[in-house]
Amino acid sequence: MVNAIKNNSGERDTPLLGYESPALLPRFIRVKFAPKYLGMDKNRFNDEVRPCLTEIPIGVQGIAFDRLELDAWAAQYKARYGRPAIGGKLWDADTCRASETGAESGILKSKSSATVVGHGSFD
Repeated sequence: MVNAIKNNSGERDTPLLGYESPALLPRFIRVKFAPKYLGMDKNRFNDEVRPCLTEIPIGVQGIAFDRLELDAWAAQYKARYGRPAIGGKLWDADTCRASETGAESGILKSKSSATVVGHGSFD
């Protein structure tokens, strides 16, 4: 397992979900790590989330949950109980910030040179 980093209190932190690389998350998340994945304590997880999920047996006594089911539960919870941002202005996930400027790819002409935008050099 990866070397754990010490936190402010001098204790060793374990990697999130107990895996070395958070960039590659497993499809099944064991019951021990599922509450941490959703950012809540195990009691709240057992009361509110676990009854809505399919338990997947692993080995003789291991239990896991499908990460996609956990993500779907989180999305539904956010849609139901999420609140607008302070100030009332929300970021629109459907709007691409690059398209707001009206910039397009093509030829950029300046007094000193002409450059093709969006393409590599033509050597």
